[in-house]
Amino acid sequence: MATCGERTSQMKGIKSRLVLHFGLILLLIVLLLEGLFYWAVHTYYIGTATEALVTRSTTFTNFINKYATGYRLKDKARYILENVSNQEYAKIEVLDPGGKVILNSYGFQTSEIINTPDVMDALKGQSGLYIGKSPQSRERVIAVSNPLTYSGEFVGVLRYTISAEPLYQAVNRIALYGAGVGTGVVILAFALSLLMAKRIVDPIEDLTNAAKQMAEGNFSVRAPKRFDDEVGTLADTFNYMATEIGKNEKLKNDFISSVSHELRTPLTSIKGWGETLISGGLEEPEETMLGLEVISKETDRLIGLVEELLDFSKFQSGEMKLSRVPMDVRELLQDLHLQFSVRAHAKQIELKLETPPTPLIVMGDPNRLKQVFVNLLDNALKFTPQNGSIVIAASLSADRLLVTVTDTGEGINPEDLPHVTEKFFKGRSKLSGSGLGLAICKEIIQLHAGRFSVSSALGQGTSIMVDLPLLANQ
Repeated sequence: MATCGERTSQMKGIKSRLVLHFGLILLLIVLLLEGLFYWAVHTYYIGTATEALVTRSTTFTNFINKYATGYRLKDKARYILENVSNQEYAKIEVLDPGGKVILNSYGFQTSEIINTPDVMDALKGQSGLYIGKSPQSRERVIAVSNPLTYSGEFVGVLRYTISAEPLYQAVNRIALYGAGVGTGVVILAFALSLLMAKRIVDPIEDLTNAAKQMAEGNFSVRAPKRFDDEVGTLADTFNYMATEIGKNEKLKNDFISSVSHELRTPLTSIKGWGETLISGGLEEPEETMLGLEVISKETDRLIGLVEELLDFSKFQSGEMKLSRVPMDVRELLQDLHLQFSVRAHAKQIELKLETPPTPLIVMGDPNRLKQVFVNLLDNALKFTPQNGSIVIAASLSADRLLVTVTDTGEGINPEDLPHVTEKFFKGRSKLSGSGLGLAICKEIIQLHAGRFSVSSALGQGTSIMVDLPLLANQ
């Protein structure tokens, strides 16, 4: 069994896992969104700059190739530099067919050879684009190269180049802002996940603490219901269980007290008469016989109580087995009527038997059904006052046999009536026994696929009905 510390550690583990898993999922989502955001900003800035550079480069190259057709390469280079707009911020270079720079927009002839992909495409007569690091300065650049022609023949390359560093700085700055916002979102999400985990785990901790107290014997503890959700339903169920356990615990304690009293009374009588007989030396026959009769009677009473306890134990463990055979309930009732007539006559109680003339055949255990009716008649005689009456009536209803035992006794209190067939329950009457008799009777009848019901009116009497299926139905 987990200790309190282990349960607390488990609760913390659940909370940590909830926060961790929720946080990791959100972190992955934020990182994915940040990546998409960075890609979108990068594409927008670099793409816009590239498109503008390609447009200007292509337009100017087409202009030169169209209107400066009579110029050779060097003359074209000077013509290009003279006609470049003052607002042009790109670096312009003119390269010969070997990729060598013969002139740039600064007016220098550097003689360096450029072999970037855009130049190589232009040397093949195609427009070329290159986004990457400059071989010379190692800074990131965007370069566009277009072929120059003289009299329809390829003579060189016109190359536009701009630095991409400011663009990347702007992209990184915006991405940094986005990362800050994303970090804030992740932190807020972790805080919210912690609150959510606390909302989930705290009610479970309440249930754990309540269960611990209940395990220690405090059946009055109740788990607080914080929310109307699944855990709230669990709290309601737990509290209902606690209430029922508390009731059963009270009934058990009452039963132990009752059984102790029930055992003490006959034992006291047996011990007292035993000592009396011993001290009397068995010299007075009448007193001796009276003592022996009391001892025998109280012994039978103890045996009956022990048998009830054994039966109850069998029902609880599911070990109660029936030996069912076809039997005539009518014969059983007639035998019991004859058996109890002597006791009824002694108490001046009228005992009647009303049965149909035909046999009442059921598939049942004769001993167990006899136990049921003996218990019912014994209770009826116990609670029926002098000059009262008891009626045993059997009747047929479709494919069912109905047997009722009705008395004119003191009746059952309406508040006690719903509980008289519960285990350990003892009514308010001083004549109540161990609290197991009717519970055992009900169990036996239910094992016979029957029904057992009790109706009563306080001060008028009680009627108990046993409903059994006839053999033909089975």
